[in-house]
Amino acid sequence: MKLTQRVKRILANYESDNPGTKANLARILMHGKLGGSGKLLILPVDQGFEHGPARSFAANPDAYDPHYHFQLAVDAGLNAFASPLGMIEAGADSFAGAIPTILKVNSSNSHATTKDQAITGSVNDALRLGCSAIGFTIYPGSDEAFEMMEEIREMAEEAKSVGLAVVIWSYPRGGKLSKEGETGIDVTAYAAHMAALLGAHIIKVKPPTEHIEQDDARKVYEKQKIDISNLSARISHVMQSSFNNRRIVVFSGGGAKSTEDVLNEIRALRDGGANGSIIGRNTFQRPRKEALEMLDTIIKIYQNKA
Repeated sequence: MKLTQRVKRILANYESDNPGTKANLARILMHGKLGGSGKLLILPVDQGFEHGPARSFAANPDAYDPHYHFQLAVDAGLNAFASPLGMIEAGADSFAGAIPTILKVNSSNSHATTKDQAITGSVNDALRLGCSAIGFTIYPGSDEAFEMMEEIREMAEEAKSVGLAVVIWSYPRGGKLSKEGETGIDVTAYAAHMAALLGAHIIKVKPPTEHIEQDDARKVYEKQKIDISNLSARISHVMQSSFNNRRIVVFSGGGAKSTEDVLNEIRALRDGGANGSIIGRNTFQRPRKEALEMLDTIIKIYQNKA
């Protein structure tokens, strides 16, 4: 695996990390059709935990099978596959070495009444299964946010010590945040910055809207004339908030959208300087052929070919 200059520049931003962690980051950055470009396209399948099996997979019954997702990620030429413990275990041998994997080590479910997640995997699990990274969700704004931050600080220290990379899903919710505020530009940029401060190598946030949640933030956005007029401008601001583009930031695909809406959003992400996308339901809930075609187009968009 010969690293491209682009990937070498990205790795240079992680100044404290050991060779093992940088090697695992490099594996993710160099894998698949976007390998070497500095762009990422990742398949996350944690929705069964979050929403339940029928809500997640009934639209495409083949997706009840964990092997379906591994194979989809491999055949599409993606950079990595992310999922909780049981699903990674279910395909770990059959797909060993086929694609870098990210073990999601905490999860919630749709029955929960608190804005929190349970620890459902460990660093040792990730090592045993040959994963390149652990993934962890925090909920900035929730009453449990500080505990979640303490949990990932401890797990990130352990992961980095044994050469694993750390991915943080930073999803504001709970507390005094309004529903609209969860994806507001000030809140999303703040969430990305928190994940960077917590030591994430890869940060996952949602594409931000033009809404500004905090009055104190609004004053600054207006005074400094920060451009948030379109999605590309907002993405650029989130990247700036992530240590001025020194951290890898990927954006979620969100709820079900038409193919045209997905592709238009991807173009805006690309134009704003995003490192890539992490798209679940908008791929595996489609028929396999349609999903592969859409993923191929997304890859071409990030390659500036579409």
